Formats: sequence, structure tokens, C-alpha cells
Amino acid sequence: MALPLKIVKKKDPRDLSKPEKHYVATKATGEVNFEDLAKITSQQCTVHEADCYAVLIALEHNIKDALSFGKIVRLGNIGSFQISISSYGAETKEELSTASVKKRRILFRPDMSFKTFLKGLKFTKPRI
Repeated sequence: MALPLKIVKKKDPRDLSKPEKHYVATKATGEVNFEDLAKITSQQCTVHEADCYAVLIALEHNIKDALSFGKIVRLGNIGSFQISISSYGAETKEELSTASVKKRRILFRPDMSFKTFLKGLKFTKPRI
């Protein structure tokens, strides 16, 4: 299956006076939620849909828990999640505190199998 593309117009954020250019971008074709994943997974194995859903909910909870303790969460051949922050700078160590945190984010680092998957991805021609 090929990933559909679309055409978008964008300005250069470094120089807004430049004319817009056209770029190709991926086009979402929908989404898959926990319920969908549970149903699909249950059809591929002997586990019931409700059990799959329960496992996914527990997985979400456990990932958040582990991240809140500063752990890196590795999900097999999928990749890993880790908390990252940005902070305000200070002249001395004593000036820093929890109030110095200005941005929080979750980093996802795909496993090599996911990177290989990306390299082999095919695209459909964008519609003009």
C-alpha cells in the first residue's frame, strides 16, 4: 500500500518576505484508536477484544508511570519514549529550580525496524 501525498503552500519562516513555495506533505486518511487496535488485534489472535483493550489501557497507564519516574520506556521493536525538557538559563546553580522548566515534551525514538519500514515506504502521486 502506498501513502497518499498532498500539495501544500508554505512561506519560509526565516524570511516571510519570500514568496510561498509548494511542497508535498503526507495526507492522513483517518485514525486508529485503542478500540480499533483492540478489535484488530483480537482478530489476529485468540485473545478477546475486551482483553486487548484492557491491556492497551494498562500499557498507556504504565508508560505514563514509568516516564514520570524518569525512566526510558522501550516498546520492543517499536521504539522508545523519554521525557525531555527545556529550561531557562541562570548564572548560578542556586538560581535554578523547578520553576526554571519552560517546556516539556515526550521524545519518541523509533527502533531500527521502524526506520527500515520508513525507508521502504511507497507514496502515491499527489493530486494537483
